[in-house]
Amino acid sequence: MVFVSKDRFVQNIFMRKILLAFDGKNFSNGAFEFAKKLNEMNSILLTGIFLPQLNYSNLWSYADGVGGPMFVPVLDDSESEELERSMQRFEDLCLKNSIEYRVRKDFVDLALPELKKETRFADLLIIGGESFYENMGTGEPNNYLKEALHGVECSVVVVPEKFDFPTVNILTYDGSDSSVFAIKQFAYLFPEFIHNKTILLYANEKENESIPSEPYIEELASRHFGDLTVTQLNINPKKSFPSWISEKKNSIIISGSFGRSSISRLFKKSFISDVIKAHRLPIFITHR
Repeated sequence: MVFVSKDRFVQNIFMRKILLAFDGKNFSNGAFEFAKKLNEMNSILLTGIFLPQLNYSNLWSYADGVGGPMFVPVLDDSESEELERSMQRFEDLCLKNSIEYRVRKDFVDLALPELKKETRFADLLIIGGESFYENMGTGEPNNYLKEALHGVECSVVVVPEKFDFPTVNILTYDGSDSSVFAIKQFAYLFPEFIHNKTILLYANEKENESIPSEPYIEELASRHFGDLTVTQLNINPKKSFPSWISEKKNSIIISGSFGRSSISRLFKKSFISDVIKAHRLPIFITHR
């Protein structure tokens, strides 16, 4: 049994365990910069996960395979060297920026369910947006993202390579339990962001439709975010949401799992395709 002293616990009360996943030779500077900035604000434990060059769209379906363990393909010498260079780069950057870190080098040989296990014992997974979608081809972005997130057991932030660190939070709300859960998880995981300007966003194509449980969600959100504005949009999701979101600079979008409500349809048609694929803003995604 391992005991942790009270003094050490108090010192590390805001410390989170964060995973940073890299796809083969695709080292995401944007993802690392996001983690680096978090560490500057409150110390983190950063674990680098280095996977071979895979099609990410199959990642979690491998992990959930039936009929025995599924293994990562064997790397040739050049791929193995690229992976080693990425690992060394990660270690050098962590040392340079005084980040406590771990490196997982076993995924070349072990079954992918081990990666799922990593997310079970982590607070957050950070994925670089460009490298995450590099192998997507012509697949539908929404289906691609859902497939990749299927086996994740912690919250995820998808980060573009070039971005301004968030000073505005956009809490997307559709009245569902998953959207409320995402807002709470974001507040718990990112105490650094609670003083940001925060927009609680409800979008619906129908006019004169009230925000579901508005007093309750406003009570909850205003306890966590001091500078809160409640915004209701009556817009055509396919046409208007990209232009609305493009005006919100330095923002991070908070989203729950995808459902069938109006704001989820809005995100399916516009949010995923035009925001994530265009690499405009960091996006926090979680599900129960």
